[in-house]
Amino acid sequence: MDYDIEKSTLVENPVTITEAGVRKLAKAAKGKIVKIYLHWTAGHYGHDYSDYHLCVDKDGTVYVNCDALTEKRYHTWLRNKGSIGIALCCAADARCWCPVAVSPRRVRRAVPEGEVPEDCEARINFGDEPPTEKQIDTMAKLVAILCKELGLTISMDTVITHCEIAFKDGYGPGGSDPDMRWDLWFLPDDACHGELTPGGEVIRGKALFYQQKMRRQQEAA
Repeated sequence: MDYDIEKSTLVENPVTITEAGVRKLAKAAKGKIVKIYLHWTAGHYGHDYSDYHLCVDKDGTVYVNCDALTEKRYHTWLRNKGSIGIALCCAADARCWCPVAVSPRRVRRAVPEGEVPEDCEARINFGDEPPTEKQIDTMAKLVAILCKELGLTISMDTVITHCEIAFKDGYGPGGSDPDMRWDLWFLPDDACHGELTPGGEVIRGKALFYQQKMRRQQEAA
């Protein structure tokens, strides 16, 4: 798929960034960013790619691939202007299977490969390098920080997974596009005993929790 004609590049010497550094970048970009797109790299742990402004490694380490969040990166087909791309460094060889009896975009639950699904469930195999709990929590915390400093609400209008936007733009699971994307279609949700839940809901829910926690900490300071 043509991602605004830019090739994915592995970063040889990734640069790490702290939460304070992310806040600084976000404050400088306020008023210029309207969307945050959430991805995985479909690569290996430890592999940072220049397509994304920020990448999150297995242990929660955050890599930065820009000097300003307003720099254009090539992460989401035709949706890179005024947006930030964040990716989890994981999911090499991940696979998914669509349900038989319902449109994939309407599926609310998935099961790991090997379990017997109901007709309304998708099946997921995250491969040998699945999204870790630390990665998921760190991505949610980044969303909370970015939205606060950018003045964005945390909702599907502003924070959206690659799979969610791929469904909208016609290249999500179940379609005929050979460059189908399903990044973060489902993620394990620790609040639901690790059940596979729509990934956008998992990240946005956690981000709202972190924003509330930050607010309480500020009020107590």
